[in-house]
Amino acid sequence: MKIIVFGNMGYVGPGVVARLRETYPKATLIGYDTGFFASCLTDVDFLPERKLDHQYFGDIRNVPDFVLEGAEAVVNLAAISNDPMGTKFEDVTLDVNHKSGIALAKRAKELGVKTFVFASSCSMYGAASDAAKTEDSTLNPLTAYARSKVFTEQDLKPLADENFTITCLRFATACGMSPRLRLDLVLNDFVACALSSKHITILSDGSPWRPLINVKDMALAIDWAIGRSKSIGSFLAVNTGTDQWNYQVKELASAVASVIPGVKVSINTDAPPDKRSYKVDFSLYRKLAPNHQPQYDLLTTIKELKEGLESMKFNDSEFRDSKLMRLKVLTSLMDKKQLSADLKWQ
Repeated sequence: MKIIVFGNMGYVGPGVVARLRETYPKATLIGYDTGFFASCLTDVDFLPERKLDHQYFGDIRNVPDFVLEGAEAVVNLAAISNDPMGTKFEDVTLDVNHKSGIALAKRAKELGVKTFVFASSCSMYGAASDAAKTEDSTLNPLTAYARSKVFTEQDLKPLADENFTITCLRFATACGMSPRLRLDLVLNDFVACALSSKHITILSDGSPWRPLINVKDMALAIDWAIGRSKSIGSFLAVNTGTDQWNYQVKELASAVASVIPGVKVSINTDAPPDKRSYKVDFSLYRKLAPNHQPQYDLLTTIKELKEGLESMKFNDSEFRDSKLMRLKVLTSLMDKKQLSADLKWQ
């Protein structure tokens, strides 16, 4: 079996590679990544890519056929992957996340790939109502990143058939320790603030809802999607997480303060409402994937982050200006004339 993971050298990819190597020890496992964040290693004993059979460096906007030939499954993690990057690079976000993702799926199908897994996002729901969002809820993407996920799902659906199974995993907000840690995610940011300055500042009024999922449980879900029963249907878009991980932002901060002593939490009570707020119903994923349900809870994940950052000797109160922020990595490469304005290597 040949499995290709696109975007494997980011935050999520190392865990996916490790999980797939465990599940498919004899598979030919291949990574394909442009390498923007390859050097952003955190608290590792070995290069995560050593578990691959091959690592290719390349842009998802230009994938050679030989990479896809003979593959049975493709996992697409490649993306301009958060709202700040999407705001600064809106056209590139839509090109990489949507246009190139669809081109990849079409070419994979033409070359005989049977299974395609797309890392989608619950951010496409946009604004909360009293009821938790189900897969049938109205989509209301508020950012370029969220719009790119909606467009991609819409254009993937017609490609699915009995010979080409597509699974769109609408992930909750990622969190937790990774060999390529990001701190531009809400829970990770709060733990970093708690350790470096003993002060968590919530820029909103703390009321927005966020569903979360540990990055290792994202890998577990991708493992399920590759091997899922085809009887579910040739196309599936499913909220991926657990109902127990729907939290308000202020609850996340309080949980961090309960694990890390002496931390002060400040809330901006005068802030305008944050429209990016949504609770999500994960009952369909619970029904379809009973043996691949999230294993990590909030407090365990906070402790994992705390221990990982402490192992790194982390104490940088100015971490938002460091390589632990993905937008900072890209702008630094651009400042050095190593990346062009459309995020291509010079």
